[in-house]
Amino acid sequence: MEHVVTAAAPTTSSRALPHPAREDIRLEGVLHALSDPMRLRIVRELAAGADELSCSHFDLPVTKSTTTHHFRVLRESGVIRQVYRGTAKMNGLRRDDLDALFPGLLDSLLAAADRQAARLGVAG
Repeated sequence: MEHVVTAAAPTTSSRALPHPAREDIRLEGVLHALSDPMRLRIVRELAAGADELSCSHFDLPVTKSTTTHHFRVLRESGVIRQVYRGTAKMNGLRRDDLDALFPGLLDSLLAAADRQAARLGVAG
């Protein structure tokens, strides 16, 4: 008798990425995540763009593994939410959570980053 092993279909949860609950997001974690120029650049693009952008949308001047690290820091700090849509990892800014916890913080940081970019002649 032949024994046939069937693999269970992958569930959505097997690809779900861990995110902190709103009440677990800490100010120092958010500020640390946004203190890096590449991570701030990602957040600025997310704030200026659509609801979600794929990881491949971002053209950062760092290696793929470093890019992955930056997205992980942003996700684990509660700044962004990452979800798989098919094979693409989509990124969205957790603006509602950040605004509820730290009113005005995100808008102030983004405005300051825009002013700094203009002052330094840096795009984007």
